[in-house]
Amino acid sequence: MRDFLPITVEDMKKRGWERPDFVFVIGDAYVDHSSFGPAIISRVLESRGFKVAIISQPDWTDENSICTFGEPRLGFLVTAGNMDSMVNHYTVNKKRRSQDAYTPGGVIGKRPNYATSVYCNLIKRKYKNSPVLIGGIEASLRRMAHYDYWSDKLKKSILVDSGADILMYGMGELSVVALAEALDSGLDVKDITYVPGTVYKTRDASSVVEDLGGIMLPDFDSVSKDKREYAKSFNIQYQNTDFAAAKPLIEKYGENRYIVQNPPSRPLTTMELDDVYELPYMNNYHPSYEKLGGVPAIKEIKFSLTSNRGCFGGCSFCALTFHQGRVVQVRSHESLVREATSMTKDPDFKGYIHDVGGPTANFRRPACDKQATKGACPNKQCLYPQPCKNMKVDHTDYIELLRKLRAIPKVKKVFIRSGIRFDYMLADKNDDFLKELCKYHISGQLRVAPEHVSDHVLDLMGKPRNSVYQEFVRRFNNVNKQLNMKQFVVPYLISSHPGSTLTDAIALAESVRDMGYMPEQVQDFYPTPSTISTCMYYTGLDPRTMTRVDVTRNPHDKALQRALIQYRDPENYELVKEALHKAGRSDLIGHDRTKHLIVPRKSGGAPSAGKPAHGHSNGKPQGKTKGKSFNNSRGHNNRDRKKR
Repeated sequence: MRDFLPITVEDMKKRGWERPDFVFVIGDAYVDHSSFGPAIISRVLESRGFKVAIISQPDWTDENSICTFGEPRLGFLVTAGNMDSMVNHYTVNKKRRSQDAYTPGGVIGKRPNYATSVYCNLIKRKYKNSPVLIGGIEASLRRMAHYDYWSDKLKKSILVDSGADILMYGMGELSVVALAEALDSGLDVKDITYVPGTVYKTRDASSVVEDLGGIMLPDFDSVSKDKREYAKSFNIQYQNTDFAAAKPLIEKYGENRYIVQNPPSRPLTTMELDDVYELPYMNNYHPSYEKLGGVPAIKEIKFSLTSNRGCFGGCSFCALTFHQGRVVQVRSHESLVREATSMTKDPDFKGYIHDVGGPTANFRRPACDKQATKGACPNKQCLYPQPCKNMKVDHTDYIELLRKLRAIPKVKKVFIRSGIRFDYMLADKNDDFLKELCKYHISGQLRVAPEHVSDHVLDLMGKPRNSVYQEFVRRFNNVNKQLNMKQFVVPYLISSHPGSTLTDAIALAESVRDMGYMPEQVQDFYPTPSTISTCMYYTGLDPRTMTRVDVTRNPHDKALQRALIQYRDPENYELVKEALHKAGRSDLIGHDRTKHLIVPRKSGGAPSAGKPAHGHSNGKPQGKTKGKSFNNSRGHNNRDRKKR
């Protein structure tokens, strides 16, 4: 039967079940759509014959809230949801958010902080002997000892704090089926230590070292006391994120307790990925949420297509390397056309496909041929500092896909709103994709992510040099001139990234001045678990080189950097003035808006109401006065679509 999975005993009885095989406890509302991790995992298990029931956003103050279906036959699955619960709850300034897009009506507070651990402890109190398997972005990126920005300390593996039995990291389709089949065969959960893409606990890790070549990381006591040791440990983890080359990693806690991380699951084939995305999703939130206002997160993705996963971009502030991996996996044209055609039959479809992409939209193949068997290079990036000579740069397949989608009856326009790697685009031998992008797939503005203008900051970010971005803007403008179109590049920028000083922030402000408009997307660097940049933020070291990195941690100093980028906002005047004087750059205070950032004024004075210190009427996009807060996704990149 094609229906939502059971959320009540009555639903379960309608299916003729007496007992589910798995009860899935999730921190989000139940949305049965392929952009939501719990839906994918549940449907994959269902396709293998397993019965899955859902408990969504249980009341963590009531231990009976996870007893809806009693004890499942094989065990509990637990996830905090599509986002880390702390990122979901708090802004980079650690202020409580006003809305939760993954909760009915956008209501905040329907899940606890550190939701995975809280849910697991609830379950273990009620069902001590039932296996508990955890996954999702929160578990995946906290699988080993990690820096937690919100408590400002190093925390243990979530497998320790949660009391769960096994952790699945990354995209869990293969690992969850292997675990389910092992449990179904009668294996004790403590004996399931061989599944790729999982982390488990043990009292003796000697065989992992001796027989499997496992690497012993610095123990938790060492990394807690010495930030240099943590940076070393993190770098070893970073070098072991690829399915083909990774070794098992072992982290010791106390005298005789070990956390063992198996190598990642292999990437899915195109046929497997097609199968995953063509399971019988209902493509909407559960109807019980309608009276509560629905689930806001569905709006952006209901008419979007996921065409790929994985990313070889290697941005330092992005956790994709630790979560989805660097080997790109793609869906077939046929599968995507079928899904798009099905979309057009939805009564709410207005003719617009909102996105065709993934972590990076214009990656439609692995970076090079060898990645299919040998994986990604552990000590080399594909695009940074320059594109690798072995990289295959070709947009032909993506162009053909987009043409097929545009040709579907009832489709008026196909947008691309996922990230576009402009350096990869520049590496192409021609401008065919750029021309089609400008002509058919944007509307007035193209959002790209140069992130900064100072090359030494860009080096730490793993991003291309500023000259590369400037060349892209030049080519973009030339193409639009050829097409007789008036469109603009809108840059995403990050303030206060490790390595960015006040001098760098001023250079970025001067670049904004020269653009003639204020970017709408500016955000402070957000230290989320398991990124190189977060390791820099915590340790003051680049784990790849062990060199020192300047880090801005003081909230006021961060505010100065942010205000400089948005210097046109009258509310930022005093902060900008303070920053300029502090940096010895009072030469940027004056009345020539082509040279200066702010005008001089008497203390307590203010520009005319509603007018920025510098207006602009050059026809370029105005942008919003204030940047948007982080509400991510590249698997907790500092910005992105909603991904598992």
